[in-house]
Amino acid sequence: MATQRAGHTENVSVSLPADLVAVLRERTGKRGLSSYITEAVRHQLEMDGLAEIVAAQEAEHGPLTEAEIEAASRELFGHSRSEVDEGKHAA
Repeated sequence: MATQRAGHTENVSVSLPADLVAVLRERTGKRGLSSYITEAVRHQLEMDGLAEIVAAQEAEHGPLTEAEIEAASRELFGHSRSEVDEGKHAA
């Protein structure tokens, strides 16, 4: 995932569980924490947008079929959900 630098930033205060912050700092170092959280929020906003698209599609055309979900999974991730599930059971 490419990191995008904002031209303008704003400091905000966010409360997180102490154990989560410890893991984040261990993973990112003190100076990488903001970038990591920024990318996580950006990713979540993208996922929210996709969920809104799916909801609008389903409202207009009805629920997605298993075949449609499998095809979308293959297109987006290179594998289907059932292939991932089979891999979990094989391990």
